[in-house]
Amino acid sequence: MEEQVSTETVDIIKEHQQKIQLVIDEVGKVVVGQRRMVDRLLIGLFTQGHILLEGVPGIAKTLTVNTLADVLHLDFQRIQFTPDLLPSDLVGTMIYNQKKAEFEVKKGPIFGNMILADEINRSPAKVQSALLEAMQEKTVSIGDNTFELDRPFLVMATQNPVDQEGTYPLPEAQMDRFMLKVFVEYPSKEEELEVMRRMADLSFEANLNAILTKEDIFAIRNEINNVTVSESIEKYIIELVYATRNPKDYKMDNEAQYIQFGASPRASINLNRAAKAVAFFEGRDFVLPEDIKEIADDVLNHRILLNYEAEADNVTTHDIIKSLLSKVQISK
Repeated sequence: MEEQVSTETVDIIKEHQQKIQLVIDEVGKVVVGQRRMVDRLLIGLFTQGHILLEGVPGIAKTLTVNTLADVLHLDFQRIQFTPDLLPSDLVGTMIYNQKKAEFEVKKGPIFGNMILADEINRSPAKVQSALLEAMQEKTVSIGDNTFELDRPFLVMATQNPVDQEGTYPLPEAQMDRFMLKVFVEYPSKEEELEVMRRMADLSFEANLNAILTKEDIFAIRNEINNVTVSESIEKYIIELVYATRNPKDYKMDNEAQYIQFGASPRASINLNRAAKAVAFFEGRDFVLPEDIKEIADDVLNHRILLNYEAEADNVTTHDIIKSLLSKVQISK
């Protein structure tokens, strides 16, 4: 009987892995390329982590999130962050009902499954804090009432790295609350040619199919949670994170002069979770060192704070992480 249950469970897991590929294919009907961004958004969804997307305008950040929400059949809310946005515009407020002669709660757009915080650095700190509190606590307080946010709940925030005038950059401590910071690149020549052809056709409209249900999403979360991480892999994660704090102990003397602060313990947690998702997407129930290396840059790049010397020498966190992965070895 146990074998039968085990075989049935394996079949369900394989079915879910196939559905994930179908989700990616379905998004591809609308979005050309950007496979890495789609993968990272799915990692965030299935591991309960929020994503910060950074890239120049016009590279389909908003379109990808919107399309993914349609394919997953989830409630999508887009919030355009502006300098005059108030916390109540985000979470909701109390309004007076004249007929009933009492105050009623009007919920804000934060009450959705997939929330796109577009240009999060366009709003002041009090609005950013309201969003980050909801991300952390999964609850919102309006007046005397506290409400649970919908499940699943995923925040994807975007930043435009080009235009910094009139912006309110997220402090490092707040950026740390995002599981991944994903740098979205320009499309290749071939991809941009396909984008141009599609968008030049004013009648273009993709018929999207909903692939996953909420029940599927919760089931996949449990399956990813059960992916095995060996003790040697766990120690490798810790070594990587410690190397960002004490680079000289890992023969990274040159890099040490540029690092002001290393990664927080959230880096260890999120490396573990994200690597499990990468392994699951590859059809494995165990994590390999390659899975850690695949996701390390997205987990660590916003958690390593560099000093002014790094800026002067044109050294980036990507350079530090590349060196980190080459010098920190997995113990056997």
